[in-house]
Amino acid sequence: MKIILSPAKKMNMDVDSGFSVTTPTFLEETKEILSALQEKSPEELQKLWKCNDSIAKLNVERLRYMDLERNVTPAIFAYEGIQYQYMSVNVFEESQFDYLNDHLRILSGFYGVLKPFDGVTPYRLEMQAKLSVSGTKDLYAFWDDALAKELALDGDFILNLASKEYSKTIEKHLPKEMDFITCVFGEIVGDKIVEKGTMCKMARGRMVRYLAENHITDKEDIKKFNIGYQYQEELSTKNQFVFLRSE
Repeated sequence: MKIILSPAKKMNMDVDSGFSVTTPTFLEETKEILSALQEKSPEELQKLWKCNDSIAKLNVERLRYMDLERNVTPAIFAYEGIQYQYMSVNVFEESQFDYLNDHLRILSGFYGVLKPFDGVTPYRLEMQAKLSVSGTKDLYAFWDDALAKELALDGDFILNLASKEYSKTIEKHLPKEMDFITCVFGEIVGDKIVEKGTMCKMARGRMVRYLAENHITDKEDIKKFNIGYQYQEELSTKNQFVFLRSE
């Protein structure tokens, strides 16, 4: 089993985390992306990032001095978004970190696929950004099927806890025999199941923590998650596990 998760825009540096860092699988491709970004003007970058002036200024400065191999932070500690906060890795034990290392993969427009202890530096680049790299029209075209092939190397199914922006880089390229299970964390509004952004991100983080604490690798055991949400058999399918809000 491989668990896929989206990155977060907000990042920090923790070069003294005490954990040894590993090298991202697609570091050479990341260097190509970095070159493409560094060729753009500050105005072009701000348009690409769709951000305010202060965020643009910070990230332009980051690009100017970016070093992909020194003073890097393990990815699991680098991202500060809601789902990472609710994952609570700061209280993990060694066996839970081992589980994450074996099963969790973070998708990234900049790095491709990251293992939890791959060393990263703060960056800003969403997968949906319209950035041409090495002649491709955008990042989806640049990465093509490379990320899916990497995830399909070992493991019998993918547990999707990523947003659609990232998960679609994987799902359409997987071998037909490999199951792709998406978790939906929602509530009934009218006659529809609706996922609410912040609550959904919280649930994804809690789900990762639940899986790691219980060392889960079996599909049926995923359904036992009941922290704020409960699994709904009648609303679920083979490839979509639906959890409704219970709080």
